[in-house]
Amino acid sequence: MQIDSTIHKANALVIDSNANARSLITSQLREIGVGAVRSVLRVRDARLVLENAPYDLVICDYHFDGSDESGQDLLDELRREQLLPYSTVFMMVTAEATYAKVSEAAEAALDGYLVKPYTLAALAERVQSARYRKRVLKDIFEAIEAQEFEKAAELCLERFEKRKEFWLFAARIGAELLLRIHRHEEAKKMYEAIMAAKTVPWAKLGVARSEFAAGNLSSARRTLESLIGESPSHADSYDVLGRVHMEQGDLAAALATYRQATELTPGCLLRLQRAGTLSFYGGEREEALRLLERSIASGLKSKLFDAFSLVLVALMRFDKRDHKGVKHVHEALLRMMERNPEAQRLRRIELMVLGLMALQDRKPGDALKPAQELASTLELEDADHEVASLALALWVRLDAAEPKPELPSLVERVGMRYCVSKASTELLVGMIEGRQDLEDLLRNSHAQVFEIAETAMKHAMRGNARVSVEMLIQRGEDSRNAKLIDMAMSVLKRHAEKIESAGELEPRIAALQARWVKPVGGSAVGRTRSAGGVALRG
Repeated sequence: MQIDSTIHKANALVIDSNANARSLITSQLREIGVGAVRSVLRVRDARLVLENAPYDLVICDYHFDGSDESGQDLLDELRREQLLPYSTVFMMVTAEATYAKVSEAAEAALDGYLVKPYTLAALAERVQSARYRKRVLKDIFEAIEAQEFEKAAELCLERFEKRKEFWLFAARIGAELLLRIHRHEEAKKMYEAIMAAKTVPWAKLGVARSEFAAGNLSSARRTLESLIGESPSHADSYDVLGRVHMEQGDLAAALATYRQATELTPGCLLRLQRAGTLSFYGGEREEALRLLERSIASGLKSKLFDAFSLVLVALMRFDKRDHKGVKHVHEALLRMMERNPEAQRLRRIELMVLGLMALQDRKPGDALKPAQELASTLELEDADHEVASLALALWVRLDAAEPKPELPSLVERVGMRYCVSKASTELLVGMIEGRQDLEDLLRNSHAQVFEIAETAMKHAMRGNARVSVEMLIQRGEDSRNAKLIDMAMSVLKRHAEKIESAGELEPRIAALQARWVKPVGGSAVGRTRSAGGVALRG
């Protein structure tokens, strides 16, 4: 029995905690002609397998005995983090009791479902149908593969507008592409059109994501709160709402939101880390330690695991005077470094951990060397907000063991460069362990940056746009503050016609952006996510 002419070339993965079920599905897939079949029994194992090799077909059970994670959790996480190509067929096997939840998911990222007990014919029909849909949309996937995102988006828009076969699938991919190429308003309209045609939670979430991407935080928040009211179990909505709270500098609200997301999907590695990280910054250290150590135990080998979780656990174990705890963190970090020997980020994290271990051994002189190396790293162009956090965390604890007169100037330097927003300032404050004097320095730095920006805007509004831009360029170059540098470019573009020799200023600002404007960092909170989105190759 062969369901299509190329099925013999396909490779499949079966994920099921029941040995008999795994064996049955494996034999059934071979019977319908699948060329290669592999099986695993845990979500954790499946995540690692799917991260490291592409599969044409995945058959996954919804429920796993003895685990908080479900098959839907795995699918959501892999799709969201773009670790599972959208061309992969992902099918869920479920009992009657969970049919409603799985059928709802089928409208979004799921390719098909099977309700137990099912027949070989039912399996063959579902696989055949899903593979057919992938073939119909092949031109879209090929354009994405070639990184021709504009072309792929137009293909999706055409299929949606003409209501061609699988228009809803194409519409979702098209809206995602529009977001990716920064056509935010068009993406929003696309999601709204989908909502008008067929009400689905992911479409309303897409509207909120478009609003967020365009900087309309208040609108995004209202849309998300409305969506959560309508669909309180839609976990991706909480992810985006948490990001909105973070952008607004409301860490407490962000933590409460991520807690809810974690309760909905207790096995989701990313949400565990986000909730744990925000618990750390919110002063809920016991909760932070529990969540982050749980994420280490379940996901250290995963590509979804964020090494910043090790940073926070090391700090908490150090503050508890737990020598073994810090040593265990270092051992976990070394395992990560073995798998990624060229990773500069891991080497910098190790500097902080080595400094903590030296302090535990009452050797502040030995701790000074990694502390100084981190301080020197802050002068480099690739030193992001995370490097500043590592440096502050170690220097504050070194100062407690042996006072360092250079610490206040280091904190001021960090503040002027990295305090670009209320949120980034609060994250740095969270690393200085209740030192009010240092906290005041960071908050004063943020206030200075805000004052410089405000003064520059006043110049622009009074018709002195060139003065505004030159001031922002100078202060941005001196401080290396990304907010001031980006603002210089924004004012220049807005008032280009009124600025004499504007073309001479743009290359100067662009050079500063290339050198000093970096993402917030690699932490589970700082990294950009596309919750509610679908994976796009390229």
